[in-house]
Amino acid sequence: MFTLYKTHRPFVGPFDPCPPIRVKSFSTPPNLYIGFQPNNFPQFTPMEALRAGTLWKPLYDPYYNSRELAKGGNPL
Repeated sequence: MFTLYKTHRPFVGPFDPCPPIRVKSFSTPPNLYIGFQPNNFPQFTPMEALRAGTLWKPLYDPYYNSRELAKGGNPL
């Protein structure tokens, strides 16, 4: 199983002048996990595809900003 959001814990030095960020996150696009387009790939309707920005449902990747994620928003 893959996730579209990954996290890592960067090194925090004892003499860093800024407050440390303990956990950083980043998103990975879904096309990294699809090797080729299989037959009968699920598709959005034309109107849904315009809203989503892609025709194929497995390639849909909604954007969540850091404030939404900090409020407890579920990225998936």
